[in-house]
Amino acid sequence: MTCKLSLATLSDVARTAAIPGYDRASLKAGIVHFGVGNFHRAHQAIYLDDLFNAGTDHDWAIVGAGVLPSDAAMREKLAAQDFLTTVVEQDNNKTAARVTAPMIDILPVGDAVAIIARLADPEIRIVSMTITEGGYFIDASGTFNPAHPAIAADGANPNAPKTVFGLIVAGLKARKDNGIGPFTVMSCDNIPHNGIVTANAVVGTAALSDPAFADWIRANVAFPNAMVDRITPATSQREIDFLRDNFQIEDSWPVYCEEFKQWVLEDKFTAGRPALEKVGVTFVADVTPYEHMKIRILNGGHAAIAYPAALMDIHFVHDSMEEPLIRAFLAKLEKDEIIPIVPPVPNTSLADYFALIEHRLLNPKIADTIPRLAQDGSNRQPKFILPSTLDNLRQGRDVVGLALVSALWCRYFAGTTDSGKDIVFNDASAERLHAAALKAKDDPSAFLVFDDIFGDVAKSELFRKRFTHALKTLWEKGTRETLQLYLDGKLAV
Repeated sequence: MTCKLSLATLSDVARTAAIPGYDRASLKAGIVHFGVGNFHRAHQAIYLDDLFNAGTDHDWAIVGAGVLPSDAAMREKLAAQDFLTTVVEQDNNKTAARVTAPMIDILPVGDAVAIIARLADPEIRIVSMTITEGGYFIDASGTFNPAHPAIAADGANPNAPKTVFGLIVAGLKARKDNGIGPFTVMSCDNIPHNGIVTANAVVGTAALSDPAFADWIRANVAFPNAMVDRITPATSQREIDFLRDNFQIEDSWPVYCEEFKQWVLEDKFTAGRPALEKVGVTFVADVTPYEHMKIRILNGGHAAIAYPAALMDIHFVHDSMEEPLIRAFLAKLEKDEIIPIVPPVPNTSLADYFALIEHRLLNPKIADTIPRLAQDGSNRQPKFILPSTLDNLRQGRDVVGLALVSALWCRYFAGTTDSGKDIVFNDASAERLHAAALKAKDDPSAFLVFDDIFGDVAKSELFRKRFTHALKTLWEKGTRETLQLYLDGKLAV
């Protein structure tokens, strides 16, 4: 017999899943988190759940917040189950479910008054976020764009903000006006130097309406950099049904994830922090080596396999890694052009790290999808692939493989797979990318005109030569033969 997830049914849920070992009523808010999607609930919320289960720091519970329609849908579903989440951890030989309860509320989505009031509450000492790579209003170089219409609107109406950064500025302003110290602003997104990027966004937004207050934020608010890692696919009806059929739990939005997780965080906090080191978080003075490793080797690897797999009509990530051409392509790309330009990481073998990633990507139980990896490339390519390309070029190294990754992305945006099936795009820039990719079939340079994506990479004659040849080969010979030519060392001209 199944039971609907709620605080009242936890004793029944305990028959098939682990449940919180703490009284949810004992928790007090300490964190407001923007973007309570799957990754947050499988990562930051898990660490806090572990900490609360250890019997400590119960004054660091999460209050969710959001500004998007998807946040409103999440709030509705989670509120109906007392903000509980079932997290299903899956490895090759293990599937285990646990119910987590560190979230005690989600604020009305888009309600600036309610959100600012909560941000101004002295109880709140950390404001964190997972708003995706595209949510930071930055260009290919990582520079914040204050002229973006949404940011400009918040600058013109600072008391009625609609963006995450406008709301954070208003919350900090209310605290300062009321004699309350500032909170820490903590990004949990996969962006290089995410703390610095977040600081620039918050300060840049504040500067539009109050330059002096922007200077105050820069001087008084902590923005720790972090590296976060856990593969967390999107939830579909398949996952909801699996949970019901195998664990007898009805959860409107469960989260599935791999067993592995990692969080490396700079120990820079304005108003204290939970003792997350007790539950596996690594605190460091400088997270840069770790984030370079993860963003370039793992996220770059994701971006590298997404487009050849899509063009070959492969849907699941583990199936793409079972395809010998794609697995060998990734291994050669990492060995020749990505790992060599990743700076050393303390007490870490980069070769062993990549071997771990191969194991994780081969996990069939996660059922991560190629469409998820392929989405939002206009934001992901400049962060996960092109920095490696640029570093190689600056060091006088060749970029045959990385140029091929960019060519595969371009070929993908022509809109059909090698077999002729239509591709469904999920990218804010899909229209302009699609138009450019069609032109690039005859004139490859047509896809390299986007300075906000390619930046200085497109200025390199070597890159343009490698990209042009790779794209022409993809059109003439198809993905399979192009990958084989790369593996045989015959793609460069």
